Amino acid sequence: MAKRKTILKDIPLAEITLRRYEKPMNLNERELIRKLCLSIGILQPGDSRDVIVDILNVLIKAKKEQKQLTSNEICASVIENRKSMKLPMIGVAPSNIRRQIKRLKDLMLIEKRIDAYRITEFLSLSEIFEDRIEKIFLAGITSRIKDYLKKIDEMLNFRNV
Repeated sequence: MAKRKTILKDIPLAEITLRRYEKPMNLNERELIRKLCLSIGILQPGDSRDVIVDILNVLIKAKKEQKQLTSNEICASVIENRKSMKLPMIGVAPSNIRRQIKRLKDLMLIEKRIDAYRITEFLSLSEIFEDRIEKIFLAGITSRIKDYLKKIDEMLNFRNV
């Protein structure tokens, strides 16, 4: 039997999903944060495992007090919030909370300082989006896409000559 060729998986250096929803009107606090999470691709439409919404909510509330939280404190607050809202305890395991924190950190919405987490530099979310996501993260992705487009254009122009 012939040996099959292994195909190298294309692993992105960075990725982001952006979605556009209706304007935020008449939404409660949790629903606003949920729509933000959907809009920036850290929550998938129809996903019932939405603990990332609660994690971000806890960190936003802590920002108001300029307070940093450990992952254990975040976990405890998430569980408390989900109980008070009568939400199912799906995804509240400490290992999953840490994984979701990493996703928020990778997107530069939060940062770790010493042994605790906070909203990046206690900035407003709109500042973080503009300064970190649009200007750094998204700019790097669109720049690389342009590199591919130029290379394809060069290749096509070379063949047409």
